[in-house]
Amino acid sequence: MADLRPIAAPFVALGPSGVAVRTRLGDLTPADEKVLRLVGAHLGSLASKDLKARCTDGLEHSAESWAVRKRDLTAQSSSRWAGAITKATHDQWALARRGQAAHVQGLEAGIATIRHRLSLPVGRKGTKQTPGGYRSTHEWFNKARRLHVLEDRLEKVRADREAGRVHVVRGGNRLLGTRHNLDRAQLTASQWRERWEAGRWFLKADGESGKRFGNETIRITPEGEVSIKLPAPLADLANARHGRYVLAAKLRFPYREQEWADRVEANRAVAYRIHYDTGRGRWYVDASWQIPPTATIPLQAALAGGVIGVDTNADHLAAWRLDTHGNPIGRPRRFFYDLSQGAQHRDAQVRHALTRLLNWAKACGVKAIAVEDLDFQTGKTREKHGRKRRFRQLISGMPTGKLRARLTSMADATGIAIIAVDPAYTSKWGAQHWQKPMAGPTRKTTRHDAASIAIGRRAQGHPIRRRTTPPRAHQSDVHGHRTIQADRCAPGREGPRPRIPGPRTRSVPPDAASTRATRTSKTVRGVRSDQVWVQDSLLLTD
Repeated sequence: MADLRPIAAPFVALGPSGVAVRTRLGDLTPADEKVLRLVGAHLGSLASKDLKARCTDGLEHSAESWAVRKRDLTAQSSSRWAGAITKATHDQWALARRGQAAHVQGLEAGIATIRHRLSLPVGRKGTKQTPGGYRSTHEWFNKARRLHVLEDRLEKVRADREAGRVHVVRGGNRLLGTRHNLDRAQLTASQWRERWEAGRWFLKADGESGKRFGNETIRITPEGEVSIKLPAPLADLANARHGRYVLAAKLRFPYREQEWADRVEANRAVAYRIHYDTGRGRWYVDASWQIPPTATIPLQAALAGGVIGVDTNADHLAAWRLDTHGNPIGRPRRFFYDLSQGAQHRDAQVRHALTRLLNWAKACGVKAIAVEDLDFQTGKTREKHGRKRRFRQLISGMPTGKLRARLTSMADATGIAIIAVDPAYTSKWGAQHWQKPMAGPTRKTTRHDAASIAIGRRAQGHPIRRRTTPPRAHQSDVHGHRTIQADRCAPGREGPRPRIPGPRTRSVPPDAASTRATRTSKTVRGVRSDQVWVQDSLLLTD
């Protein structure tokens, strides 16, 4: 019990602070596509130059250098395009710095693990807290070589971080590496070039409150008319006043259309992004705006009608409904998804699974869903899990952060609260206390189903372990119930009961374990093997 880590209290997750919707930009004429490609390529080249200048400044960046960069971009585009480009550059540089810091932490953790295991004798077993030595001298030798590689890599990354250098590839480093493996990616050189150029285009404009329809650069009217403010070198392509180009296509947002229209009519800020999907050959428009976060309701109010505990797994969500007392109701539910294909397919699969979960919650009348506050960023390293490649792939493929963010956003629209709980020991204790009791002749309870019960009970503040059944002689309430649960403030109440030797109830004599073996059996079948039964052949009579 002393080795258990402290368990954090559950809390109601905050609602979303922004909204993003997407729609297809169809029925474009060849002239429209030509203008979009020219504008995207021109602004993309300016964004690449600005990113290079920002990376060159490093930690010496200041407001004066930012003003100089924006002034140079304004001459080649416009003031608003220049503002959007510099803002995107700053965000990208800051993201690269955060990734660099995470990379340093990962390298330091891997080096510390290897050093510890190299210091132990070969073959020494580890414990739950610390790993043991390596299995063989061959593995020890290879890990010693890897230690030198990681130390050199850490030294270079630290030097870059201290100097303020970041390494960023506009268009994506993975797509850049695909250029050398076209056969494996099943792409031709022209197809790769098309994806590379489309990935480096820049057609994104931030919104401005008080301006017409909420955006002066990319403007979309409530009727669906799309117009773009052309950069200065492409002003001769304008087909409308004030250097604007109006697309022939009309669009509408099938999702949150009324909310978007209300903002546009009120001239509130809306940001737009136009991008081209090379795989489908389609143009899309993303609209996004900020919203005030929804006020979270108290935890007890959210749990007034029960809760649904959800256990996140690699291929499905295991859910079980619990009443206000923490007792499972009905049968468990499983919502499957397939994450083996591309990013868009994975996102759609997660969205569909969450939609089915929320529909079931609304049908049950439950106002709260409990999920684990999972984060595998520090737990999926190669050095921590070693040979467990499948396990590393398993936890790397679980979309924990994206799933929780999307669930919070989707639940906010339905009025369902999301409660985040500490994931410590939920699978272990759920299987220990709930898997076997909840199984039946016609129902097979899995370990994940039992974990969902543990998650729901933790959100409600109940201990995970079940109440032990008292002896039959004491099941009546003559002297009160024998198994009252521990108070919520009692330390260690979440863990399993300590293994105390000896009887736990008054129904068994204190010396039962020590005297049972010495008693003489009353039946022939139960007699001890060292005793011999003797029967005289004649009756003893007077």
